[in-house]
Amino acid sequence: MGDTYTVGQYLVDRLRELGLGHLFSVAGDYSIEWVNSYVEKSDIQVIEEVNELNAGYAADGYARLKGIGALCVTYSAGSLCATNAIAGCYVEKVPVVLINGAPSVQKTLRFEQTGYSSHHFISGRETDRQVFEYITAATVRIDSPHLAPMLIDYALTQCITERRPVYVELLEDMVDLECTRPSNALKAAPDISDEDSLNQSIAQISERLQNATKPLIWIGVEIDRFGLHDQAERLIQDLKIPYVTELLSKAILSEDDVQFAGVFDGQSSSSYVQSLVKDSDFVLALGVWLTDINDLGWPIDLDKTAFASWDTVKYGTIFNAQVSLADLVNGLIDKRLTCKPQSLPAKTARQAPIVNPTGEITYQGFYDFIQQQIDGNTIVGADASLNYFGSLLLEVGARRGFIVQSSYSAIGYIGPAATGVSLAKQANQRLLVFAGDGGFQMTAQCLSTQTRFNLNPIIFVMDNGIYGVEQWLADASVFHGNRPFYTSCILHRWNYSKLAEVFGCRGWKVDTYGELEDAISGAKENLNSPSIIQVVVPQRSIPNNANWKAS
Repeated sequence: MGDTYTVGQYLVDRLRELGLGHLFSVAGDYSIEWVNSYVEKSDIQVIEEVNELNAGYAADGYARLKGIGALCVTYSAGSLCATNAIAGCYVEKVPVVLINGAPSVQKTLRFEQTGYSSHHFISGRETDRQVFEYITAATVRIDSPHLAPMLIDYALTQCITERRPVYVELLEDMVDLECTRPSNALKAAPDISDEDSLNQSIAQISERLQNATKPLIWIGVEIDRFGLHDQAERLIQDLKIPYVTELLSKAILSEDDVQFAGVFDGQSSSSYVQSLVKDSDFVLALGVWLTDINDLGWPIDLDKTAFASWDTVKYGTIFNAQVSLADLVNGLIDKRLTCKPQSLPAKTARQAPIVNPTGEITYQGFYDFIQQQIDGNTIVGADASLNYFGSLLLEVGARRGFIVQSSYSAIGYIGPAATGVSLAKQANQRLLVFAGDGGFQMTAQCLSTQTRFNLNPIIFVMDNGIYGVEQWLADASVFHGNRPFYTSCILHRWNYSKLAEVFGCRGWKVDTYGELEDAISGAKENLNSPSIIQVVVPQRSIPNNANWKAS
C-alpha cells in the first residue's frame, strides 16, 4: 500500500481519534481484510468475540464508560445476529459503531441482475441497511472511495452527537482504495436551545425551587449520557437539597455524597426514599426517563414534577420545547439559587450481617452479605432479573460505578457487557456482576472471551432454576404460596461452576454463607481470568423489595 491513504485507514483513524481502544470482532470473509490489514496494525486492539450478540453487548458495556464502542461483523448472517444488542444501544442512548463487512460491488450487481448469489445475501444491497435504519442514528453504505470520508464522518458525528449506535456498511472491495485524509477533528454537534423556551424553563423552575418547602432533585440517565456529572454535582451542592437517582442512573454520581438519599424506583425503593418522594412538594427530574422498570408500581405526580429530558421541559400543563439539558443545568447554576433549609439524608455505615456459616443462602441474605464486598473501587453490574431489586439498594461509591440495561432489559446482557466494561474500566477497579441463571444461559460464552484476554470480572449466577423475573412480572403471587411456577419459566438446570473447566477460568458452587465467603476470597485473588460463582438459592426466595407485588 506504500504511502497511499485508503478508505480502510480512514475508518481506523477516525475511530481512534474518538477514543476507541478496542474493537469487538467476529471473523468473516467480507470484513477480515479490514480487520487484519488495518485494525490489527493500529493502536486499536482487536477482541475476537465468540458470537455477534456477545460482541454487541461487549461494545455496549465498553461505550458506557469510554464514550464510544465498536464491533465488526460480516454481512447478514453476522450483522443480523447483533440486532438485539444494537436495539438496546439505541433505546438506552449508547454510542456504538457497527461496521458490517459487505460483498463487493461486482458481487452485488451480479446477484441483483442475474440472481447468482454470493453467500449471506438475502435480497440485495439494501437488506441489512434497511434493518438497521430503525435502530440506529445513521446508516451509510461505503461503495465509493470518493464519498467514503464524507459518509464515515457523517455516521460517526451522528454517533457522538445523538449518543446512539450507527451502522457503517463497508464493502470488501473499498478497503484498499485511495481516499482523502481526514482534515478537521470530529466533534459532536452542539445542542441548540430555543432562547425563549430556555429562559422560561429556567425562570419557572427557579421560582418553584425557591418557594418549595421540600424540593428534591431526581437525577436521570441523560446526566451521564451527555457528560454532565460535574455540572449536576455543582447544582446539587449549590441548592443544598437531597437528591435521588433512578435504576438506570444509579451511581452515575458517587453514592457517598452526603446529599444522596437513594435510588427511587417506585415501590421497590427504600421506605425512606418513598417517604421523601411522597412528602416533597417539588421534584426536579433532570434527564429522567420514565419506564415501567423505573417507576415500579408508583403513580408519578406530574403536577409537582418538572421533567427536563428529551430536549424538552414538561411540568404540569407547561411544555417548553427545544431546551438543552446542559443549557438548563448551567442556567440554573448561574442563577445562584437558594432553597429553604431542610435536613439531608443521615449517612450510617452498614454493619456486616451476622450469618450462620452453614445457613442456606436467600436472595435477600445474599445482597445483605455482598454489600461488604463493595468499596470505592468496585463497579457493579446487574442483569434483567430479580437482581434488579437486590442491586438497587446496594451502596456504590464509585462514580459511574453501576452498569444496568434496565430500560431495554435484554436478559443475558450483563455477562458479555462485562467483557467491555472490564476493558474500559480503570486498572484499580474490580467488576462484580450479578446475573440470573436464565439470562446467563443465553450468553455464557462470555467466559471464553474474558478468559482469552485475561479479564477478571467476578460473575455471580443466582441459581434458582427459573426465569424468576418473568414469573414475577406475570404472577408474583407464586412466590408467596405453593402454586407451581409457570412451565415456561422453569429452566433446565446447569452446573454453572463447572463451566470454568470448559473455558479455563475459575468456578465455585456455593450453598451456604461460609462457602460464599470462601468463594469470594478465592475470586478476589484470581486476577487473570473471570470467576464464576454459582449461588444456589431457593426457588421462592426473592429480594425483600420485590415483595410488594403479590399478584
